[in-house]
Amino acid sequence: MTYWLFKSEVSTWSWDQQVAKGDTGEEWDGVRNYQARNHMRTMKVGDLGFFYHSQKEKEIVGIVEVIAESHQDSTTDDERWDCVDIKAVRALPNPVTLAMCKEDPRLTEMVLVNNTRLSVQPVADAEWKIILELAGDA
Repeated sequence: MTYWLFKSEVSTWSWDQQVAKGDTGEEWDGVRNYQARNHMRTMKVGDLGFFYHSQKEKEIVGIVEVIAESHQDSTTDDERWDCVDIKAVRALPNPVTLAMCKEDPRLTEMVLVNNTRLSVQPVADAEWKIILELAGDA
């Protein structure tokens, strides 16, 4: 299994909206960055990801699961843009803020700490466990 982080502005798509979609989930659409798209192209059904509220909140709030592999993004006819479908798995007991990640010396190599603008990014196994620990979910 591979781990990921999906970033969204609360005003665009929030954790509560993701949860409301239930087991049918939702396309992670609208991504227009080649690196983020390429990450989605490598995802497999069953991969897990953190759901991150960007902009003002800047915090990891939940865990999602990839339920459909890369396919054409339905929000565009441009064949260059793909997306995956994800569903909410569970909320974290305590959100993990970007500041917490930056302060933790174990997370200095985490993509989120070093590239806060990338909307879909990989999370290393060790980083996944540390985030769960910080969230009180370990």
